[in-house]
Amino acid sequence: MKLLLTTLLFCMTAFHASSAFSETAEEKGLAIAIEAKLRDKGFIDYTADMEMILRNRQGNESRRSIRIKTLEVADDGDKSLSIFDTPKDVKGTAFLSFSHTVGDDDQWLYLPALKRVKRINSRNKSGSFMGSEFAYEDIASQEVEKYAYKHLRAEQYQGQDCFVGESYPVDKNNSGYTKRITWTDKEEYRVLKVEYYDRKQSLLKTLTTGGHQQYLGKYWRPAMMQMINHQTGKSTTLLWKNYQFRTGLTDNDFNSTSLKRAR
Repeated sequence: MKLLLTTLLFCMTAFHASSAFSETAEEKGLAIAIEAKLRDKGFIDYTADMEMILRNRQGNESRRSIRIKTLEVADDGDKSLSIFDTPKDVKGTAFLSFSHTVGDDDQWLYLPALKRVKRINSRNKSGSFMGSEFAYEDIASQEVEKYAYKHLRAEQYQGQDCFVGESYPVDKNNSGYTKRITWTDKEEYRVLKVEYYDRKQSLLKTLTTGGHQQYLGKYWRPAMMQMINHQTGKSTTLLWKNYQFRTGLTDNDFNSTSLKRAR
């Protein structure tokens, strides 16, 4: 995937530089998505601690602590493992995701109470992840090839100049969304806001991010992600800390067997 993105961006840049061709909204939208992905290339792996805060319509909260492991994969999507540590009723639950640039993602959930690994059906990616407002498809790495793009406008958001663009899932049957509208800051290509529209074309959810920090002089990660469901009144906030990059993770840390032994 990394080679494909580099080649695509080079070809588009060379073509535009050598002709009077006027870039279309679709080409600009794709170029922005490719540039954002390329800027995150080469992180290799990272671990982090995350607190998940669930809020119902009345504002009542419940909290979960989760450890995250992510591995960059050459020529494909990333692998990630999420391990729940608290509260007691979800302790030991583990979620494994293999994102792919082409075809369905592979996802598994280990439920310690049942002592078995459950494979997530590719047709159920719009389902809620562990009762949160994040769907299974939201927490997989967002691969460029799985969407079509269109640049809409330039706009300020949170005091930053942003590209605002639409993206549409290529496989409409495997997504709970008809489109996403994304605010990406022009300087660092960080995603600051995303609006998700359901299959009825209605605004379903809004994701906002904040507290971004840069690691290894290149890789930006948010300290906060909040997903608000406008149709249910519920929300989920993810608070990230203790990012560690290039920790030596390998493929052996990301398989169905590792789910059962995750501690």
